[in-house]
Amino acid sequence: MQGSVAQNIGKNIKQIREMRGLTQEQLAKLTGVPRPTWANLESGAANPTISLLARVAMGLQVSVEELIGPPRAECKFYSVRELPIKKRGEVLVRRLLPDSLQNIELDRMELPAGSRMVGVPHRAGTREYLTCESGEIELTVMGESWKLGAGDVVVFRGDQKHSYANSGARVAVAYSVVLIGV
Repeated sequence: MQGSVAQNIGKNIKQIREMRGLTQEQLAKLTGVPRPTWANLESGAANPTISLLARVAMGLQVSVEELIGPPRAECKFYSVRELPIKKRGEVLVRRLLPDSLQNIELDRMELPAGSRMVGVPHRAGTREYLTCESGEIELTVMGESWKLGAGDVVVFRGDQKHSYANSGARVAVAYSVVLIGV
């Protein structure tokens, strides 16, 4: 169960402050926010103004949203079974990160021998980085093709027609990092 916003603020401030190795007194000098105010915020009982939250966020170099949201676990294990997997034709596409990152997609693609997958063009301005871990992958972008072996990387505009193919005799594994245009 999520705590109240005030409790979230308190836990988040204390966690971030401690991760940065700062004392309340150091933050007071850095931000001009009195040390007792920092103590009150960390207690989880404060009802800070937006202006104060903005100063605190600036002092800790985080967004206001990071202060008010549920505290993040310091470490959380995700089993491979918990990560989303899509099957596109014969190709398995698995998200590598359990959390959404704004404007970034990170996928592992497993292409069986002889398989092909058509990529979906992304928003204008998108860059895609494709690297081959094992096997051979043929990347085709707007009619131009590259054969990637283990360790090779191709960077291309992800807002164009593109496809991935494995013409080899064994499974090929690739990783795709997509930086979505804004």
